[in-house]
Amino acid sequence: MSSYALRNFAAGKGTLNVKIGFKLAAGLALALAGFYLVVALYAQQQLAFALLALVVVSSAGYVYLSRRAYAHRYAYPAVAGMGVFVIFPLLYTVGIGFTNYSASNLLDLERVQAYHLSQTYQSDSGRFPFRLYDEGGRYRLLLDGPDGTLETAPFDFDGSDRLVLEPDTGVTSGEPLAMRDIIKLRKPLSGLRLQLPDGDELSLSGLREFAARLPVYSLQDDGSLIDNRNGERLTIDQDAGFYQRADGEHVPPGFVVGIGWDNYLKVVTDPSIRGPFLEIFVWTLVFAGGTVVFTLMLGLVLASLLQWELMRGKALYRTLLILPYAVPAFISILVFKGLFNQNFGEINLVLQGLFGLSPDWFSDPAMARTMILVVNTWLGYPYMMLLCMGLLQSIPQDLYEASAMDGAGPLDNLFKITLPLIIKPLTPLLIACFAFNFNNFVLITLLTGGSPDIIGASTPAGTTDLLVSYTYRIAFQDSGQNFGLAAAIATMIFLLVGGLSLLKMRLGKMEV
Repeated sequence: MSSYALRNFAAGKGTLNVKIGFKLAAGLALALAGFYLVVALYAQQQLAFALLALVVVSSAGYVYLSRRAYAHRYAYPAVAGMGVFVIFPLLYTVGIGFTNYSASNLLDLERVQAYHLSQTYQSDSGRFPFRLYDEGGRYRLLLDGPDGTLETAPFDFDGSDRLVLEPDTGVTSGEPLAMRDIIKLRKPLSGLRLQLPDGDELSLSGLREFAARLPVYSLQDDGSLIDNRNGERLTIDQDAGFYQRADGEHVPPGFVVGIGWDNYLKVVTDPSIRGPFLEIFVWTLVFAGGTVVFTLMLGLVLASLLQWELMRGKALYRTLLILPYAVPAFISILVFKGLFNQNFGEINLVLQGLFGLSPDWFSDPAMARTMILVVNTWLGYPYMMLLCMGLLQSIPQDLYEASAMDGAGPLDNLFKITLPLIIKPLTPLLIACFAFNFNNFVLITLLTGGSPDIIGASTPAGTTDLLVSYTYRIAFQDSGQNFGLAAAIATMIFLLVGGLSLLKMRLGKMEV
């Protein structure tokens, strides 16, 4: 081998070594960053997220560093994304459904204990009259106590709110500030915490004295708390997730505990929840199914008209009919909300002028549901029309010519030729449309907000709510914010949608 070839070989080998070293360094840096994230999440007591990060980092290291998993490295980002954004949220939601997690039960037991132990109260004993001196822009406090006068070092009101008191050194001279100056400084004085030599803490009490602040509760070995003001014992109620007094009164805040199947059983057994849930579930099925049927019917009719050979200006009509699909849905929904206004909307003005009718679109349950179906049909028909236009063009015209020779009419062509040929390729899309409208949160939230409300429901529930908006209102709106119950309902929604979709797919296969 010539010297030139040897030099090229050595240079290539050196470049390869540099690339390998760079990859190893980058991989090591990413691994260290990932494990730092795991430790940080664990330190914040986010155990579920720490475990997720550990699984992702470990599996990524194995896939990209092991030769056995070489073929999987290209699919790993998609699999990891599905695990992080689909599987983990689903499992996390299912887990929350078995707890009492809510606005009143947000913390764990340790944080609730820390909160209670941080509470203090002003003691009636141990009051210290004070004098405040201005020493050239800095201040000094002198307190008259039972064992003599105490003083602070000169300080500024700069946010440092904890000062240590020492015996008076006698260096303070001059006149103390008058009451009008004390009143001006009341806010920064209220933020001061003065520490006595024995460790007790003082805070401002009125405009003339500081008083001792003592802890409200003392922690016992069994986890119970003693109220230092009256000696009452607060015990832990593990079933409800609260500290409770002797008379059974719960002391907020509460902590999260597992409650088993209680949230699921509540949906089934509690009449104030079961009734609204079933009503909303039936309406959700009607809404999703009705939307699919109405949009398919309207889209198929319009697609058939646009395929008519005698129609002029097809391009213009096609553009105009697709416009609702081009306009953002939230804009169209808000426009329809104004059009259906009961007092000033154009729709009621027209109905009043022609027929003397003025429907209560937003306060009557039947009219509100009708309005929602009308609006959603308008929003959804362009999609169905585009699908049907493509499928209609794939049907051989010879079939229609043969049926015309046999004397078949338009309805015969529709039910014996068109629908049988397009329904099979449309089935997966119709199932997807049904699943989307089953969870059509934006339409309900912007148009009616779920109103009018269902009378007698113990949870926020409306006659136009879908299951998804009903769950959202339980979790994030109104009082209570019962995340555990909302998670249980969300899990049931997932099972229902999945079961219905699977059933439809199986039925579709049976018909093939």
